[in-house]
Amino acid sequence: MSTTEKTAAAAPKGSSHGARRLGLGVLFAVVVIGGVAYGAWWALVGRNFQDTDDAYVSGDVVQITSQVPGTVIALHVDDTQNVRRGQPLLELDPVDAQVTAAAAEANLARAVRAVRTLFAQGAQLRAQIAERQTELKRALDDYRRRAGLTADGAVSAEELAHTQDAIAQLRASLAAAQEQLNATNAQIDGTTVRTHPQVLAAEAAVRDAALALHRTHIVAPVDGVAARRSVQVGQRVAPGTPLLAVVPLEDVWVDANFKEVQLARMRVGQPVTLHADIYGGRQTYNGRLAGLSAGSGNAFALLPPQNATGNWIKIVQRVPVRIALDLREVQAHPLRIGLSMTASVDISNETGPLVADQVRSVPLPVEASDGDDPAVAALIERIVAANAGGGPAAHD
Repeated sequence: MSTTEKTAAAAPKGSSHGARRLGLGVLFAVVVIGGVAYGAWWALVGRNFQDTDDAYVSGDVVQITSQVPGTVIALHVDDTQNVRRGQPLLELDPVDAQVTAAAAEANLARAVRAVRTLFAQGAQLRAQIAERQTELKRALDDYRRRAGLTADGAVSAEELAHTQDAIAQLRASLAAAQEQLNATNAQIDGTTVRTHPQVLAAEAAVRDAALALHRTHIVAPVDGVAARRSVQVGQRVAPGTPLLAVVPLEDVWVDANFKEVQLARMRVGQPVTLHADIYGGRQTYNGRLAGLSAGSGNAFALLPPQNATGNWIKIVQRVPVRIALDLREVQAHPLRIGLSMTASVDISNETGPLVADQVRSVPLPVEASDGDDPAVAALIERIVAANAGGGPAAHD
């Protein structure tokens, strides 16, 4: 082979080595630039955020239970239905409660009349005592006069003895009447018919019966969506039986489970950016870190691990972190309890506290039982007035 042919054969081989070195150099430069860029991004931005996709929507589940026994005679709502506070949910048969209420009203009238009788007995006993005191005074006067006539024989010793016996009998009768008055006064001292304990107890029974009747009409305690209905028409329910639930979806939050190694710089009040899987990346929620749980999920499990016994394997724990959402964003793009979320906490500002002083700023406005119904108070007033009479003891 000639020199010219050898030179032509060696030229492609040298050029391929040069191209390979050039490619490796470019790749190395890209890796270095990428590493520098990532390092710069991490130093300036990335280290100030902690992310997790182990986050879920949570909220209050207001349990609707029966406070009185009864049979369900009507259902007004069902699962997935929106309800407003005070809206009827279901009805219990009110007949038993109506009978109890009528008996309580009759018992109040009887108590008022019984207390009136006590006051009348007191007045009667005072009159008896006054009468017997007069009789005793007259008997003592007669005895003194007759004792002076005994020496002259005008009054016999037997008659004088009879007078002494009459005085003793009057004194005993007076003492008995006084004790009866004391016993009666012990029941009525410091009271009137309207303020007597028996009447007050009967009034309380009327209120209790009216409240039980009111509770046969079960209404929604909060605004929300009906869920988990388990009650059926015709079912006999006992107090405390779960009937259904109402979920106020306008006041939900997110529980994000961060690894324990991510918590070092987390503080209450830090801003959080969230996305819901249901909306994908189209909707961004802006929240704030409301508080960190008092323990890991493992610690509060039904069967917590016993690491002090048996073989032990270290597992990185996750701690629930509560994230409060912007209510306006939730109203515009509703969420449901249990939906998956992704959360990114901006931990650049570490001035906030580690423990939240107050997570719920506004109490959940649950409808309270109507324990002081003006209509019931008016009914009690009518019953008392109708049975108290017009004597002075009937008034305060």
